Amino acid sequence: MAGDSSRTLSKGSCPPGPVPDGVIRLYSMRFCPYSHRTRLVLKAKGIRHEIININLKNKPEWYYTKHPFGQVPVLENNQCQLIYESVIACEYLDDAYPGRKLFPYDPYERARQKMLLELFCKVPQLTKDCLVALRCGRDCTELKATLRREFCNLEEILEYQNTSFFGGSRISMVDYLFWPWFERLDVYGLSDCINHTPMLQVWMATMKQDPTVCALLIDKGIFLGFLNLYFQNNPNAFDFGLVY
Repeated sequence: MAGDSSRTLSKGSCPPGPVPDGVIRLYSMRFCPYSHRTRLVLKAKGIRHEIININLKNKPEWYYTKHPFGQVPVLENNQCQLIYESVIACEYLDDAYPGRKLFPYDPYERARQKMLLELFCKVPQLTKDCLVALRCGRDCTELKATLRREFCNLEEILEYQNTSFFGGSRISMVDYLFWPWFERLDVYGLSDCINHTPMLQVWMATMKQDPTVCALLIDKGIFLGFLNLYFQNNPNAFDFGLVY
């Protein structure tokens, strides 16, 4: 079965065959934070899966039958059912598969985690905007100041809760859904944006001790190589670091 180290499929490629029994398929991209969310949940729950990586700068024609805009992640099961949007995909995996539930059973606690996601919602776009500005040599002082304010809001949540994780005393769905953007702060050149948030720093250190998070950490050198090619508009960026 294809894994996360498989080369991307691009324009002109043949579509993959049916999803095998007992497996769920993830259409992904190795460096995408939204796909990272879904891979974390698959790993945390021990779900048998295969990964088909998609070249997002040279998308296969057939991929638009999986997602109307050609985005990742997309889940596909052996009934040809398609699930996309990362939070929805992760919730589907949590509900459809056995094992420890990552979202709480309690309706209030589940709602509270979703409210935390709303508080987090500006962070993905802000980190992307900061990255693009830095890579293009533009001033990003105001963008970084805005990002710091968002991190201050999250710091206040941890202070108020006085817990190791956003979901409570143990790692849960909301922590995995936040994590991909925090893992990328260093490689994006934005690690100074959490200098003023000590509890967030402790949370990050604690997250890195989680076996699921550790298993999916991306080598910084490979990530930088991807970014260098990506910002040169090189379609080979998505396969950077793979052995041909």
